Amino acid sequence: MVARGLTAAWSERSAPAPAASALPGVSALTARVLASRGLTGGSEADAFLNPSLLGLHDPSLLPDADRAAERIVRALRARERIVIYGDYDVDGVTATAILWHTCKALSPDADLLCYVPHRLDEGYGLNTEAIGALARGGAGVIVSVDCGITARESAVVAREHGVDLIITDHHNPPTSQADMPDAFAAVHPRVPGSAYPFGELCGAGVAYKLAWRIVTLSEGSTRVSKRLRDLLLHLLALAALGSIADVVPLVGENRIIARYGLARIKHSPIAGLRALVDASGLDGEDIDAERVAFTLAPRLNACGRLGHAREAVRMLTDASYEEAFAIADELNRQNAERRRIEDAIVEEAGALAEASGMTGPDRRAIVLAKQGWHPGVVGIACSRLAERYCRPTILLDDDGEACTGSARSVRGVNLHAALERCSHLLDRWGGHDRAAGMSLRRARFAEFQDALIAQVNAVLAPDDLVRRLGYDCEATLDELTVASVTELGAIGPFGAGNPGVRLRIRGLTIAEAARQVGKGGKHLQLRVRGHGGYLKCIAWRWGGHAADLVAGVPVEILARPMLSRWGGATSVEAEMHDLCIRRLDR
Repeated sequence: MVARGLTAAWSERSAPAPAASALPGVSALTARVLASRGLTGGSEADAFLNPSLLGLHDPSLLPDADRAAERIVRALRARERIVIYGDYDVDGVTATAILWHTCKALSPDADLLCYVPHRLDEGYGLNTEAIGALARGGAGVIVSVDCGITARESAVVAREHGVDLIITDHHNPPTSQADMPDAFAAVHPRVPGSAYPFGELCGAGVAYKLAWRIVTLSEGSTRVSKRLRDLLLHLLALAALGSIADVVPLVGENRIIARYGLARIKHSPIAGLRALVDASGLDGEDIDAERVAFTLAPRLNACGRLGHAREAVRMLTDASYEEAFAIADELNRQNAERRRIEDAIVEEAGALAEASGMTGPDRRAIVLAKQGWHPGVVGIACSRLAERYCRPTILLDDDGEACTGSARSVRGVNLHAALERCSHLLDRWGGHDRAAGMSLRRARFAEFQDALIAQVNAVLAPDDLVRRLGYDCEATLDELTVASVTELGAIGPFGAGNPGVRLRIRGLTIAEAARQVGKGGKHLQLRVRGHGGYLKCIAWRWGGHAADLVAGVPVEILARPMLSRWGGATSVEAEMHDLCIRRLDR
């Protein structure tokens, strides 16, 4: 059932579940939410609400995992130099740390180095210069994490230097085996010919599965010692960080990794994780997916965006707590600076997009380049503009010779496919269906801009340029009890592929005039009443709507129910996402 609120079109995420779909052991509200997500059977719903580590697939099923693990174990025993070559985002940093801790647990005196390219000086992924330098420095094995699946030239350089290159990655691979890099091993769930049951692992998830196989191969059994079993359990915290930060679907294996990993972050034996939590002001808080996404991950990412991600790697590997806390404190400073730069880019790019006609119905993508836009920050600015204008966004820094930056897409547009059709204009590019990075010569920018917009116009209709909010089901105020909202929390962790519960609540009346709250009255606080009592709502960045929301106005809302703990009491409140003012004759 489609409706229109003040800021978006509303639609139910699936057809209403039949009345007979009530599930044993859960409330009627939870059963309706589960049904909206396709979970209508009792055993299916129970498995979802209570995921088990037994649901993780055998790592040997992952292409080349056995071959890669055997080579790494052999290198550890022979004390060959192993270089872990990571990426500079949270996924790459955590994947690097996973393999570092695994190798050190098996061989404390291992000759082990971590290498992370500089975002601005070297760019994303494996580069031939670094591979050559590492080989000349004595590397016998180079293991990429979160990158490398299209790095054919780097694989050639590694082979020429007699180095065994092991690629572990999750980005879109070549479509044919003939186009794969000629590496010693390529551990990736979606390479051509793969039969791995779950294709949506992030880089840290792939690294975790390889770490698991390294441990079992080293022990010669699937049953490993308590010390190594505990190691694998603790490494789930790093894998959860990477999974949530990289916005992979939190279903299947990712959901299991996130559920069990989140619970281990605060009390991790990894000093850097504890320091990051403490320096972020979360030492007294439960660490859920939202706090990872909006508090921990941005700080880890800030290091790679404005500085060098090797500091984040050091924090999560061999730093003491004191050293790690100092690094985490610097990440706080860098993150604040990142926010300032991001806000400036968003404001400037938004104005340019509107002036260029890229926010109307005829040009259905934003493709801009400007001197001075920080290449390490434009990706986040792209995300904000894509959400604001409901269209793919590409922002590039123009240094006079080349344009380098990032892209983010929206539902309905496969960004990877669109860029592939424009790849003859690009010098370098790669990424996912929803996010990518690229570089091209400035002289080709105008042609690329027109080509990309034409690609998007062909698949995105003007009617698609409307913000849409899906909701799980309808609910009444009397259903929103502390017990039922607590039960809804078991549907988490929430994120891509498993969004937070959003309910449509009808039959409400504004109980008292809306109030602007927060710095500059930016946000809005609202109290509504309906069947079952009252509900206090907070609406972020809704301060400008306060004058229209006065007492007595009949409304319905889209909202995420949540628990508020204040003064020792627990009550139900809601984060309001949209509101519809009802006509009295409806």
